Amino acid sequence: MSIEFTIFKKDGLESSNKMVIEKPSFDMEPHDHAIYLAVKTEMTNTRQSISSTKTRAEVRGGGRKPFKQKGRGAARAGSIRSPIWVGGGRAFGPKPKNYSMKINKKVKLLARRSALSYRYHEGAIRVIEELSFDEAKSSNIRNMLKELGLENKRVTILASEISRDLYLSCRNFYNVFLVEAEKASTYDLLDCETLLIEKTGFEKLNNRLLLNS
Repeated sequence: MSIEFTIFKKDGLESSNKMVIEKPSFDMEPHDHAIYLAVKTEMTNTRQSISSTKTRAEVRGGGRKPFKQKGRGAARAGSIRSPIWVGGGRAFGPKPKNYSMKINKKVKLLARRSALSYRYHEGAIRVIEELSFDEAKSSNIRNMLKELGLENKRVTILASEISRDLYLSCRNFYNVFLVEAEKASTYDLLDCETLLIEKTGFEKLNNRLLLNS
């Protein structure tokens, strides 16, 4: 079953041409658990474990026994860097951990297709003719979003290729996230109100999801 999309120009007007996807990869019933696993994995893999404390072996100093073993009437001590001494090491303190996760390629693929299916059924996909600009100016993106009625929405732009001018034009907007269409993850497809997809980028993304299925 083919799916047809209206193609918009950068000035907000509808193109006379239509985009017809003969074999849509997202014409399916979304799989919620696959989406959950993919997003959880992606978020977990961005987690950085930087908390770290020094043990008594890592604290500088403490090589000499502070006082003799017997005769002082005090508890024996072998190092001034013991955890019970001020300036000593930390007992059972935090250390960096590896929080990375992995999921199967088929699950990741199913999640991306499911996320795109949700976006399609919600009517949150806009196809734009092209995303090329003559120069790097924020006004290029601002005017385009205004003409498309998306200036106050959280938008993920899926481009066929990310040129330098396109990157520099988008980077100042807090509500705009730019990503290459073929590399868009499950989270990229879901973390927005509207997907603004370049026509050629949409074709590449659909072909990639079909190729691996």
